[in-house]
Amino acid sequence: MKEYFNLQKGELDLLSGGAPCQSFSYAGKRLGLEDARGTLFYHYAKFLEQLQPKMFLFENVRGLLTHDKGRTYKTITDIFESTGYSIQRKVLNAWDYGVAQKRERLITIGIRNDLLDKIRFEFPKPHEYKPVLRDILLDCPESEGTPYSEYKRKIFELVPPGGYWRDIPEDIAKEYMKSCWHMEGGRTGILRRLSLDEPSLTVLTSPSQKQTDRCHPLEARPFTIRENARCQSFPDEWVFKGSVSSQYKQVGNAVPVNLAYDIAKQIKKALEEI
Repeated sequence: MKEYFNLQKGELDLLSGGAPCQSFSYAGKRLGLEDARGTLFYHYAKFLEQLQPKMFLFENVRGLLTHDKGRTYKTITDIFESTGYSIQRKVLNAWDYGVAQKRERLITIGIRNDLLDKIRFEFPKPHEYKPVLRDILLDCPESEGTPYSEYKRKIFELVPPGGYWRDIPEDIAKEYMKSCWHMEGGRTGILRRLSLDEPSLTVLTSPSQKQTDRCHPLEARPFTIRENARCQSFPDEWVFKGSVSSQYKQVGNAVPVNLAYDIAKQIKKALEEI
């Protein structure tokens, strides 16, 4: 492995990555280590063992913390520590870091044990101002998107900004929700229309699933690709390629740019102490 990268052991400053989060998210089946994708962290640990970078960053969803009563995350961090690292972790909300979106991510930072007296890492401090959709949507460039069906569009026209299914006539909501009507929980995302005066909910990889709708505040439609990108704090000049569905996935799977930037600045500051 080190020959492939042409790096001497210990030469690398930072290893950054994360196993696919579907294995640990609240929205998925949360199979964790039983899911083949959930074992990819072993390969990440192998990179740590072979390359011995000065620091590492491992990013994942908040749900990883509680999966299998915390045993999954403990297994992961125990393996990371066994390769020679001390661990710091914190759940950060992108909304605190210049992103108009409520999106929590578990950030795990590792410092190589022989450098603990030389490197001091601190997680970034929240910004004073927390942006809302009004700050990013009104001048957003046009782009492709997936519209609602005519049936769904007409129903969303009944939902006020900031509202959801409880804000429309019960008979219409019941007919639309079908079996979901009888669920005890997890229904607040159905027919959810966002407000300009709030941040976006977590940007997803599909724009219009029934239980996780994020309708545009001013129009009865999902966000376009570029609007989702704005919610993720991507620069407008950043180009996404492929089909419309592929571009939605590229945006939805990304770490919010401004959050990543603030973390990166703190890592750079820590490494400069050496």
